[in-house]
Amino acid sequence: MTLLIAGLILFLGAHSTRLFADDWRTRTMVRIGEKPWKGLVTVISIIGFVLIVVGYGNTRLDPVVLWVPPVWTRHLAILINLVAFISITAAYVPRNSIKSKFGHPMVAGVKAWSIAHLISNGNLADVILFGAFLAWSIVDFRNSRRRDRANGTTYPAGTTGRNALTVVIGTVAWAVFMVYLHVRLIGVAPLPMPSAPAPAAISAPAAEVPAPADAETPR
Repeated sequence: MTLLIAGLILFLGAHSTRLFADDWRTRTMVRIGEKPWKGLVTVISIIGFVLIVVGYGNTRLDPVVLWVPPVWTRHLAILINLVAFISITAAYVPRNSIKSKFGHPMVAGVKAWSIAHLISNGNLADVILFGAFLAWSIVDFRNSRRRDRANGTTYPAGTTGRNALTVVIGTVAWAVFMVYLHVRLIGVAPLPMPSAPAPAAISAPAAEVPAPADAETPR
């Protein structure tokens, strides 16, 4: 659990300087340069991510169960994750309506991803991991939108073609991850996997019983 918490502090801390220490962040970027600053943030983020992966994996060896979510939460989580994938995709496709409306679809996608995993997992490590990301995404999204309003920042209106492209790419990425990558990378199959039919039992051939000799017909 210690590695998980340490990783969250490093990873989320590296992405929170603009939230809690914007003036210090600006001064540091001026002093060392923008590229070295981004490089430093990247290195810290990678270290934090590795610690999160290792720490979370260790907690699964001896999980602390807080509750057992009902099965329907898994189905709901799958749908919410579809929304998360499309929202994250919108951060990279220019001129789509999701980015035009929300401004920061990447953070909105992280929020949806966190909610999906919180409602469908009941271990202590899950609450810490996804709860931390949910809290961060809520604060970051609120502050980012407030900053946009203060600076008069607007985003180009979406087009039908770019909206369709965003939905298609996000849905395909979601399907690939749900069906193939999640179980291979995380070790958990979010979708029920069809089991192979059991081989038919092969019965041993019945032993042939010799027919009794015909009794002599009485004369």
